[in-house]
Amino acid sequence: MKQRGFTVIELLAAIALLIVIGIVFWQQKSHIQSIARDDQRRGAINAMYYDLEDVFYAKNHYYPKTISADNLTAMDKNLFKDPNGVALGKSGSDYSYEPVNCSGDQCKGYTLRTTMENEADFVKNSKRG
Repeated sequence: MKQRGFTVIELLAAIALLIVIGIVFWQQKSHIQSIARDDQRRGAINAMYYDLEDVFYAKNHYYPKTISADNLTAMDKNLFKDPNGVALGKSGSDYSYEPVNCSGDQCKGYTLRTTMENEADFVKNSKRG
């Protein structure tokens, strides 16, 4: 009489294949999530940049020494927090604002920077300084 079913070798091969598929899936999922976080960082820096240039500087003719939701009002205040939830200016934040040529609270330029996971830092410099 012939028995039906799988051999131990066939079961082990199927389990090994499922493990390999799971590992590949997990790696791809992690990579896609890191790309999404980088896109979020780039979007936040661009929003800050355009608010500084097109709204703040256009109105005041200088750049601020520090930036926050109080002086950059044309953008979503949630963008001041990086994907890890750390606010701009706090220790460990992926975002940094570096004012240049300041006299009191008025500056002639700045550099906005964010640390990326999959590429070099994303940097935006002021148009006028």
